[in-house]
Amino acid sequence: MMDVDADQLRTLAAVIDHGTFERAAEALHVTPSAVSQRMKSLEQRVGRVLVMRTKPIGPTEAGRILLRLARQVALLESEALESLGADGASARPVIPLVINADSLATWVLPALASLPEVSFDITLDDQAHTLDRLRDGTVMAAITSEPEPVPGCVVTRLGTMRYRPCASPTFVARWLADGFSRAALGNAPMLVFDRKDALQDRYLALRAPGGHPPRHYVPASTEFVRAAELGLGWGMLPDLQSEPLLADGRIVVLDEAGAVDVPLFWQQWSVESSTLAAVAATLASAAAETVR
Repeated sequence: MMDVDADQLRTLAAVIDHGTFERAAEALHVTPSAVSQRMKSLEQRVGRVLVMRTKPIGPTEAGRILLRLARQVALLESEALESLGADGASARPVIPLVINADSLATWVLPALASLPEVSFDITLDDQAHTLDRLRDGTVMAAITSEPEPVPGCVVTRLGTMRYRPCASPTFVARWLADGFSRAALGNAPMLVFDRKDALQDRYLALRAPGGHPPRHYVPASTEFVRAAELGLGWGMLPDLQSEPLLADGRIVVLDEAGAVDVPLFWQQWSVESSTLAAVAATLASAAAETVR
């Protein structure tokens, strides 16, 4: 039977979270040599290399398995301490989440704010790529567009976010004065969140196949909408963010038939945790009120 020390698991998680032994040592309030010794001892105990000595440090396949265990132990330990009435950071549950930027900028943060006794470690990623974080043990839960559960996870449907092609009236007058045609789409500058963002390309594939317009990369949700308002380019904007701007004419919908619906699902580790259950219930309730 493998006997894994809790301090070693905490050290593994800290090394992966902070990317270097030195930063992990600072977070754990120990020396870098202590971190190195704990990692060496843990790797000897399990007989596997657990981290890749890259910059930043990343987990190996065996490291991902133990990282998941480390997260679960830390969560259950904090819940137990909280139930016993312990004070301090050690008794406060920490939930690592990965969330798409548009959800975080609209309906997620108000929901999380209703859970003041929980600490959140939030990672941003495109909804089509968040499951990678679940698989490698970086996070315990994700908002994703993928309905198929990651092994060891459970899935709940949250709803659908609708995106429509929008731009400012000034942009339309300059680039699309003759209509939102295939030829115009090939020349009109386009807004893209980052290189994982495929929404605009999905739309182009339907309306202007083969088109390669100039691109502006704006990797922040609020600023992406602001870029459209300022006339930098056109982009697929979520209704939750675009409705106020549409109401007062700061942006317009370019193609009423061009909506793209993105389904959202909540995936979390299948672990008996009252904290994780509370987070899931809170987000499901918030999504029911705001997401289609």
